[in-house]
Amino acid sequence: MTPKLVLFDCDGTLVDSQHMIVATMTEAFAKVGHTPPDHAGVLSIIGLSLPEAIGRLDPELDAVSVGLVVEAYRDTYQTMKFRLAETAPLYPGALDALRALAARDDVLLGVVTGKSRRGLDAILETHGLTNLFAVLRTADDGPSKPHPFMVVDGVAALGGDVSRTVVIGDTGFDMLMARSAGAFALGVTWGYNRRDELMQAGAQVLADRFAEVPALAMGLLGGKE
Repeated sequence: MTPKLVLFDCDGTLVDSQHMIVATMTEAFAKVGHTPPDHAGVLSIIGLSLPEAIGRLDPELDAVSVGLVVEAYRDTYQTMKFRLAETAPLYPGALDALRALAARDDVLLGVVTGKSRRGLDAILETHGLTNLFAVLRTADDGPSKPHPFMVVDGVAALGGDVSRTVVIGDTGFDMLMARSAGAFALGVTWGYNRRDELMQAGAQVLADRFAEVPALAMGLLGGKE
């Protein structure tokens, strides 16, 4: 039987990393002599790959400058990754919900994120989540959200079907990616986009607490909690 697939975003969905991301982005821009973006600006691009995000934060940067900020961000992140348990904590209820879904014999879990693979690995290892996920797709693997590539490619790798897949995320980029791939879209309200932004981007249902996620995901996929 084709498995049901539940694909999670990372930042703003699994972990509350906004303060680390804002601090890292601020330092990265400053290191290369550019004016750092404001807090709201950084939150607006969380979920995108680094080059795409930095280009949106400062459209006047040329490709070389964007590359320099990307490298500065990655270097700064490496100095912070040893404090991820503090700077990127799991949201309340995340571990219980993940374990509940992973325990089902008809469900496989994955992550689709704008983070690099190195950054995602650090998060998963810090929180002991690595073994819960059957597939990981990151900014290193293909086009940035909201392009559907990460969903389509991850589903194919597991022998799944996008019509039996739900994407769970906190931003409009996640919802747009899900719907353009042909998957279900479950928005979470504890992250970095407002409820109305999620709905406008195509969320079919919203979760206000992590404890709601297993039942809502299975409801979309036509299964029981």
